[in-house]
Amino acid sequence: MAIAEVDAELAVLFNEAGGESAPAYERVKNLVVSQINSGRWTEGDQLPSENQLVSALGLSRMTINRALRELTSDGLIVRVMGVGTFVAATKTASPLFEVKNIADEIQRRGHRHRTEVVFVREEETDHGQTFLRESVGKRVFHSLMVHFEDETPIQVEDRFVNPNEAPDYLRQDFTAITPNNYLSDVAPLVRGEHVVEAVLGSPDECELLRIDRGEPCLLIRRRTWSANGLVSAARLIHPGSRNRLEGTFER
Repeated sequence: MAIAEVDAELAVLFNEAGGESAPAYERVKNLVVSQINSGRWTEGDQLPSENQLVSALGLSRMTINRALRELTSDGLIVRVMGVGTFVAATKTASPLFEVKNIADEIQRRGHRHRTEVVFVREEETDHGQTFLRESVGKRVFHSLMVHFEDETPIQVEDRFVNPNEAPDYLRQDFTAITPNNYLSDVAPLVRGEHVVEAVLGSPDECELLRIDRGEPCLLIRRRTWSANGLVSAARLIHPGSRNRLEGTFER
């Protein structure tokens, strides 16, 4: 379909998306939601660009940006910097009360997992990291990597590892095996701790996750212990629009 035809169709849809009294940004949101709910725009489809929406609907960039920002927060669309805006997949669910291998979770959903390793290195423990210095000592292994579901980054894993529990950690190929998988083999888990927070990612984390600064993220702080002591302490950062946590409990 030619651009002029797409613009004309968008204008018609906008006029049908709510009465004149509704704020313009709400009508833009209604337009997008109606196309998703009708099945015309499906998971992974690219939406018209912000520039195209501004031109077709005769609205300000601020109005269009607000609508897209709120749709992103609602988890309906995903905005990838430098690429475009896409219909979001149904939010992936991660177990809240279990320590599971992210590669296995992704594969069970029928998708492909891959890892991009930013670095794996030995460092001196920071004096502010009291729990690490007490449990690990002066030296610690530190890894930073991004986990992808198909081509979408869904988790930044920032992990500190006790060298005494996993002395060969630096020699592993973490594009072929996940840290969780490796550590489970060499230092079997006997206890774990989760702390969940809503946060804003750092500029570097937002870049790694390909999200806008200001998009809410889900942070899981996870520590695990073997029978001998602390094995690792990790920060697992997920874009809020691409992930949810779930769990079950009994009395």
